Amino acid sequence: MTMRKFVGGAALAVSTVAYVCSAQAADLPMRPAPMPQAPVVYAPQTYNWTGFYIGGNIGGGFANSKWSDPFTAGTDTFSKDGFIGGGQIGYNYQYNWLVLGAEGDFDWTGLKGSGNDAIGDSINTKTEWTSTVTGRIGTAFDRLLVYGKGGVAFAHDHSTLTDIFGGTATANLNRTGWTAGAGLEYALDKNWTAKLEYDYLGFGSEALALPTPAFPAYASNASLNVQEVKFGINYKFGP
Repeated sequence: MTMRKFVGGAALAVSTVAYVCSAQAADLPMRPAPMPQAPVVYAPQTYNWTGFYIGGNIGGGFANSKWSDPFTAGTDTFSKDGFIGGGQIGYNYQYNWLVLGAEGDFDWTGLKGSGNDAIGDSINTKTEWTSTVTGRIGTAFDRLLVYGKGGVAFAHDHSTLTDIFGGTATANLNRTGWTAGAGLEYALDKNWTAKLEYDYLGFGSEALALPTPAFPAYASNASLNVQEVKFGINYKFGP
């Protein structure tokens, strides 16, 4: 009986302690749940236009050339249009929304025109290439750049005169003038951009001598204006 009383007493003591502990635990205040954390939202990085770039372009051009007629003192007008294509290189610097830059380009052209003077001499003229060196200023809307440009322009003309007796003369003329234009450029990814651009190139009148055996003193003043629409792709170096 003594052993049974001991075991029973021990069991009663353990039960009593367990009950008291559970009761005390129930009376403790509940730990507050952790505050919910707001999800972290990462804003997309704004495109940076700063850096050197190089690219190519294709498009079309229209030119208007006026020649003085040595026989009537009037003028002959030649309209020229054709394909253009070439490349460009430049640098942009962005400060907030403002983008400043400089660019040089060179384009082979197929701008051809022909006509006749007052007595029937045949004249053929071709603008073989154009080039510009310009400053650019634009407004950046993240990946879209709207810009204007202006500077100096160059062109090369090749002209041929065939007189009414079949005699011929040729002349080459390098021109210097001015240019102004505007365009849109869009960043396709970190390094590649695409652009659409319009340029006007204005050249003054210059003397052009085309002597043939029948008309050794044949000379004219010829002016030139060119309009170009170009689509281009650029690769920008750097981040």
